[in-house]
Amino acid sequence: MASTILPLELVDRCIGSPIWVVMKNEREFTGTLMGFDDYVNMVLKDVKEYEVTAQGIVETALGQTLLNGNNIAMLVPGGKGPKA
Repeated sequence: MASTILPLELVDRCIGSPIWVVMKNEREFTGTLMGFDDYVNMVLKDVKEYEVTAQGIVETALGQTLLNGNNIAMLVPGGKGPKA
């Protein structure tokens, strides 16, 4: 019999690991998940932001970042981002 895992349990297992976050707009982030709350607001460190533009993908290195859970469309545990 398969075990059931809740969504927040999966995110909790990703703390300290790389994660790829796809936002509802044209932005994506990769970094190490440091923590999150019940609204899936996330704190990432060693962050790279990827913005999709008409000229291609623009990459920006950021330090530590807080992402608003309302704007997150998809989480990819262990994901390396759009350029991987």
